[in-house]
Amino acid sequence: MAAGAELFSYLLRLGDDALILGQRLSELVGRAPEIEEEMALINISLDLIGQARLLLSYAGEVEGAGRDEDDLAYLRDVLDFRNHLLVELPNGDFAHTICRLFLVSAFKEQQYEALARSRDERLAAIAAKALKEVRYHVRHSGAWMVRLGDGTEESHARAQRALDALWMYTGELFTPDALDRAMAEAGVGPDVAALKPGWDERVNAVLREATLRRPEDGWMQSGGKDGRMHTEHLGHILAEMQFLRRAYPDATAW
Repeated sequence: MAAGAELFSYLLRLGDDALILGQRLSELVGRAPEIEEEMALINISLDLIGQARLLLSYAGEVEGAGRDEDDLAYLRDVLDFRNHLLVELPNGDFAHTICRLFLVSAFKEQQYEALARSRDERLAAIAAKALKEVRYHVRHSGAWMVRLGDGTEESHARAQRALDALWMYTGELFTPDALDRAMAEAGVGPDVAALKPGWDERVNAVLREATLRRPEDGWMQSGGKDGRMHTEHLGHILAEMQFLRRAYPDATAW
């Protein structure tokens, strides 16, 4: 089994991905192109926030310092977050939002399938629950990728621009660092590099149907998942998300 500090950091990485992407999607309340799609995206946001609560709650228990999921969500600073850069990027237009959701969800599908077989029984149970939700996220966003890519000239152009802009952030998903390697050796997490063939297959199939060109793999952005570097956008997300808790630390619901 992994050492406590390593497992804590790994759970933060997983929980922060879900938390930040969930927060991003929550910004679409009242802004989606149609009411049905607004409800779908907000429900996906709620799925992600639910996953974040389970993962961050477990992280707090592993840390053993008395912090719960709320403390870890609302009282950490930017460089304490361990999410991938891709999830913190702005929503942009609808094509950009959908493309980011699809790329992340296709990765999470592979990751949670592997984590459901983790030696850590608590993490395996969380992953098995999340996997059911993420499979829907992949289907929903993938269907929209096809509608946009194989739709009008304008929708195709917007989808391709989004794909081209986001692609440089996908490499971080599959580049293992010391923590990834330690979790894989302990049987807790997967070898992230080994997840790429399954992701490629899923992504390539959707892009072909959507008549979208897969960008070339080149230089990739990195630094988010180890807290070394985040984009300027994460600070803005946290300023909004954490304001109430930090302004009124002793407030209660009733």
